[in-house]
Parts: sequence; C-alpha cells; structure tokens
Amino acid sequence: MKKVETIYEDESIVVINKPAGVLTVADRFNIESVHLQSILRKKYGEIFTIHRLDRDTSGVICFAKNAESHKILSEQFEGREVQKIYLALVDGQPLAHGIIDEPLAESQSKRGLMKVYKKGKPSLSEYTLVKAFDRCSLVSIRIFTGRMHQIRVHMAHIGHPLFIDSFYGRREAFFLSELKGRRYRIGKWTEEEKPLMARQTLHSHKLKINHPVTGKSMEFTAPLPKDMSAVIAQLEKLGKNSD
Repeated sequence: MKKVETIYEDESIVVINKPAGVLTVADRFNIESVHLQSILRKKYGEIFTIHRLDRDTSGVICFAKNAESHKILSEQFEGREVQKIYLALVDGQPLAHGIIDEPLAESQSKRGLMKVYKKGKPSLSEYTLVKAFDRCSLVSIRIFTGRMHQIRVHMAHIGHPLFIDSFYGRREAFFLSELKGRRYRIGKWTEEEKPLMARQTLHSHKLKINHPVTGKSMEFTAPLPKDMSAVIAQLEKLGKNSD
C-alpha cells in the first residue's frame, strides 16, 4: 500500500490516486496478475469495482466498500451522472475545443485493441486545449461514456493520439534527446539513454460523484504525476529557449 495513495475514504467508498503500471482488476488474459482491487482487499476486505483505469493510466479511481454503495454508484456511472475529467499529452496541436462522437468496438484482428466502428457502442468524448507546445499539447478530456481505451482511440481517430502510446500512438517512450537533438546524443554516446517517460501520457485528473449514502456531490482530484510533470517541464523549457 506504500505506492497507493488514498485520497478519501469512509464507510461506503474509498478513492485512490492510482499509480501507473498497476491494473485495476485482474487481467482477463492473466487472472493471476497483481491488481489494485486485490491490493485493496488485503486492507479493507471485500472491495467492489465501479469503474476502471488502464494499467498505465494514473489518477483518481473510486471503489465501493459494500454491495449497496456499489449498486448506487454503478447506476450513476451507467446513467452518465458522474463527471470524469482526464489530462493528456497528445501529438500535435488540436483545435481549442472538440467533441468526438464515434462508436467503438473491439478489434477482431488484434486482441485487446479497440477501434472506431459504426456498429459499435455509442462513445462520447469532449476535449479542451489547455496548452500547446512545439510538438504536442496538453488537453483536458471529459468522457461521457466509459468504453475501453476510449480516450486513446478517440484522440487517435482525430489525428492527435496520445504523445506516448504503444498501441494507438507513434512512440512507446519519450527521450530527452528528442528535444535536445543530435548534439545531446553525441555527448551521451557512452551511456544508454533512459526515457523521460515510458507509459501512455494519460492521467485521471478529476472525478465528481454523488455520495451513495448522503447524496452529497463530492469532487476528487489528483495532481499530475512526476513523469508527466517532468515531460511538461522540459517542453516548457524548450519553448522558452526558442523564444
């Protein structure tokens, strides 16, 4: 539990700031895998999953501590009564605002991947440009449906995939040499360069729900993790140097 930060908890719910690299629940292709639900069960006993984040997505996620709270919160998610906002670094510079209303379905040719498909399940995302950099942008994305890989597929569909995304994007990791160029690589030729970030650039920033017992509106946030903050800091530094 050292790496799992608790944002909030009471008798009904527990809200976690999930670290990247941890599954929410067991991998359907590897049921023995370690996951956040199993970690939480060791501390709390029975834990009910309400929604999920991809393994390499960090940030806010909520679990229920009992069946009744799980039922009520699940109905909120299904009824689109919750607010889910993510922060993402995406390739290029998208428009200041956009709505992506494209149905999604699982790929039949590549296991575990999703695609835009006209006969798929309705999927709706809305993004707002937060800050544009030289080669990528920070965007805030609200999803109104919770399809697997929804943000990753939707942003790729409009030509702005996540800045790092081994499935739907153009790179598996980001190296400082990409910004500093050939001179930096020559100076570091005796060392194997380590990536500044090596997971998808997606973070669950904000979750707003109604408490399953009191009905009170509650909003939970998680700041950007160190790896995404480090990439943004370098992008901002590059921008200042080029002014």
